This record gives sequence, C-alpha cells and structure tokens, in this order.
Amino acid sequence: MVNFKEEIAKIIGQILDGLTEDEIKDMVEVPQDDKMGDYAFPCFKLAKTLRKAPPLIAADIAAKIEGNPLFEKVEQVNAYVNMFVSKKEFIRDVVTEVLDKKEDFGKSDVGGHKTVIVEFSSPNIAKPFHIGHIRSTVIGNSINKIYKAMGYDVIRINHLGDYGTQFGKMICAYRHWGNKEDVIREPIKTLLSYYTKFHEEVEAHPELEDEAREIFAKLEQGAEEEKQLWQWFRDESLKEFNRVYNMLGIEFDSYAGESFYSDKMPRIVEMLEEKGLLKESKGAQIVDLEPYGMTPALIKKSDGSSLYITRDIAASVYRKEHYDFYKNIYVVASQQNLHFQQWIKIIELLGFDWAKDNIHVPFGLVSLEDGTMSTRHGRVVFLEDVLNRAVEQTREIIREKGVNTDNVDETARQVGIGAVIFQELSNNRIKDYVFSWDKVLDFNGETGPYVQYTHARCASVLRNAAFDGDLSAFDPEYISGESAYQLAKLLYAFPQVIIDAGEKYEPSVLTRHIVDIAQAFNRFYHDEHILVDDETEKASKLALVTAAKTAVRNGLALLGMEAPERM
Repeated sequence: MVNFKEEIAKIIGQILDGLTEDEIKDMVEVPQDDKMGDYAFPCFKLAKTLRKAPPLIAADIAAKIEGNPLFEKVEQVNAYVNMFVSKKEFIRDVVTEVLDKKEDFGKSDVGGHKTVIVEFSSPNIAKPFHIGHIRSTVIGNSINKIYKAMGYDVIRINHLGDYGTQFGKMICAYRHWGNKEDVIREPIKTLLSYYTKFHEEVEAHPELEDEAREIFAKLEQGAEEEKQLWQWFRDESLKEFNRVYNMLGIEFDSYAGESFYSDKMPRIVEMLEEKGLLKESKGAQIVDLEPYGMTPALIKKSDGSSLYITRDIAASVYRKEHYDFYKNIYVVASQQNLHFQQWIKIIELLGFDWAKDNIHVPFGLVSLEDGTMSTRHGRVVFLEDVLNRAVEQTREIIREKGVNTDNVDETARQVGIGAVIFQELSNNRIKDYVFSWDKVLDFNGETGPYVQYTHARCASVLRNAAFDGDLSAFDPEYISGESAYQLAKLLYAFPQVIIDAGEKYEPSVLTRHIVDIAQAFNRFYHDEHILVDDETEKASKLALVTAAKTAVRNGLALLGMEAPERM
C-alpha cells in the first residue's frame, strides 16, 4: 500500500527548503477529527527559518500542492495544511492490497528473521491449571503470533514449574496420605488435595516442613525414588495441561522448565564468585542489590538448595548461548516485577550487554468475585472447566437462537473458547480484573462473538453472491461513500496496528482495532445495498466485503481465535 506520510513528505519536500523528507514525515499528523483532513502538516516550526507567520506559510504550501492527484482537497486552517486524500484512489489501493495478500495481509518484515523467545503459560506441575493461568497463556500466545507476523523467528517456551521446595511437600504428602490409583484417575485434583492437606497438617505438625525440605534436598541430589515420583507427577500433569492447550490451539517449541536448568546453576554461582558479586549472609549466599535500590537477591539458601532467581539467570544465559536471541520475552504476572528487576540486573553486573534484551511483560491478576484464589487452600477455578462451560453455554445459545450453522458443536467450540480469549485480550494487560461468568459469556457489545459474527456475515454475503475475489470489474467509484471510506481507513491502518501491538507487547491494541473494523463493516453493510443488479457496482462492493472479512480473520488469528464461516 501507498505510504501516504512518505508521499506527502516527498510532495512538500519539493517546495520546501531546509527540511529533509524524513523530518517532514515526522511532522505530518493524523487529525483526530476527520473534518480536519486525513493528514495535516503544522507549520509552527518553520516560522523562524522562513521568517513568516505560520498561517502564511501554511497558505503558501496549500496553494502549491492543491492540484496534486494524491489529494481530493487541500485546505489551510490557521497554521495547518489539511490534506484530504483521493477517496477513490485510496480505496482502490487498500482493497487491491488486501485481496492480493490474503492471509498475509498485515504481515511485515520489520523483524528481519531475528530470533525472539516468548516464555508464557508456565504452570506448576502437580498443581491446577487454573483461571489465573489464562492471562499468561493467551497474552503470550498472541504476542508470539504478532511477532511472527512482524517477521521474527519466534521460539515458544513453556517454562514449567517442575522444581522447587513444593515438590518436597508434594512427595511428603503423597507418602503420608497418597494413593496411586487416585492419582492415575484424577492426577491434578488428587495432588492438589494432598498439597492442601499438607498445609493444613503442618500447622499442627511443623516437623512436616523439615521432612519436606529433606525430601527436596534428596531430589536435588538425584535420589532415585524421589526422582521417579517427581517424573510421574510431571508426566501426569502434562497430560492434563495438554488437553487445555489443545482446546486453545496452543503449541510450544520447548517445555524446558526449572528442572532443565538444575545442572546449569553451579556455573552461574562460579561466575558470580569470579566477579566478586557473591556475599555470605546468615549462612546463605546473596548478591547485594541495595546500591541499585533493590533488596538483596538470595542465590543459595543456607542448606545449599537453589532458588528461582539462580535458575532464571541460568535459563537466560543458556537461551542466549543456544538461540542467540534478539529479545527474550517473559509474560509473567506483575507480582514478579521485583524478581525480574533483580535477576536482569545481576546479568548486567556479570558484564553481559544483552541483559537489556530480557524483557518482562507483566500483567494484572485475576481474582474471583468472592475473593482471591489460593492453591494452598484449594480455592481454584480450573481453566479446563471454564472453557468447557463456555462451550456448553454457547451451544445452548446457538440452539435457542436457531443460528445458521451446519455444525453446532464446532461453532460452539470456536465461539465459546473465542469469547474467553477475547475477553482476556480486550483490556489493557496490566489491569487487575475480577473473573465473572456473566461478563465472559456476554455476547453483546464489543465481544469476541460480535467480531466472529461480523466475519460470518461477510462470509454469508460472499457465499450468496458467489464472489471469487476477481478485481477485473472493480471500480472504487461505487464504494467511495463515507462508511466505505472509514472502513478502508481502518484496513489501511491494520499492518501498523500489528506493529504497534508488538512493540508495546499489548494485544489489546489489536483487539480494539478489530472491533473498530467490525463496527465499521456493519455500518457499511447497513448503509449500502450490496447485492445490486449492476455487476460492476456489486463486484466493487463485494471486493470491500472480502477485504473486511480478510482483515477480521487475520486479526482474530493473531489473537489465537478462529473465525467461523457460519453463525
């Protein structure tokens, strides 16, 4: 598509001395009010060099570019040159581009195939995959897809919580109160009940804590029995996790979790010692970060066991050496802000200039309507249950409304799961929110089902017309009305919106834009009679419908959602 800012910069650059085209391009604005033009050029900065009042400069520029075929109209308003681009040529350019690129519309090559790692989801083994995990899971998956669309080579890592003192507690609980058959039948819920019981019993029997610590120390030392139990818990948990990932359509390139880095931590400790960063404090080993406004980072406990921070440093070093990443992105809750600040600072202190390429993407927390979740006390909402309920309730809605679909179950799956994903991605990621069934399954307003229905409406129009995307009869004269033009402007912005969402690590930027496209299409659909008798007019309008359908489908795909053809 034509880069209008660049073209405007070239046109103004031919009549204006003293500024480069890049400088002019940076000055070109997009007015918030459409009445002020599609683009505007403020002339305040030119007053000093040209020794003229800004309104006079604007009037002179406007007069000189008025006849350019790029513009439908040029106006001088005070110190601004307001430019209205030719609607017909604009719409022709946009529609041709979308129909030519199809599923590649919106993609770019800004990434230049540099490697980006996205770590997301990362549930704890032997613990519930609960509603709290959905944020990291779907935000991370969308960021992964957005970065692929930007031309990066993306490595998707599920850094499983498969190590740490909780496994000492889990094994301890299993030995005291466990039953193999129960674990096989319902792994996560059974193991959760053991974990909950451990924390209940430890209040009356504090010696259980010592027993659990001892068990974990044995696990770290490679004791066979402890290792076998740990591996069993891990395998059974992954079976359940993968059911959820399959429902969400999510795949990973690596499941290397905390345990993977166990043998890589001694090297990190040695590096810290060599740099003189390691200090002893009450028998433990720390890195003093107080000069940098942070609390000390605990590297090793007094009993010699490792901590999360040591593993995260080891993981980052390994990833840099193994993948040579351009960015190493961590989609982890904002509760961990200090933790990330600490270990990234330590990597910097170790002398690695790529410390800055480790990027923490925080997000707000999920709470239940009657309070916060607690794994220790067994107060959780399983994510699988949420998705199944969403699908079931969507199926009921489809049947009640008599929705036009040839496969109720498939449509219910696409829309129900899509509703949950869209709700997660529609708000700024940093905000906390309260999980509510009513909100998740509200199919009115700016929701996932609304956007999916818009896609299905486009598909229905195209089916009825048997349109094949042929542009030989295309004439923008027939689609130069205001609603068509506003839709085309949103389609034009779509590739840049993807880049903006990627640079901000904020899928909601894209989500809001897709809603805008859906609303603009529905206005166009309402304003225009599409299936008219005149073949040229019909073909031209159908081309814009195809373009809208393509953008909505491509946008939903970047959110990790499907686009039903019938609803």
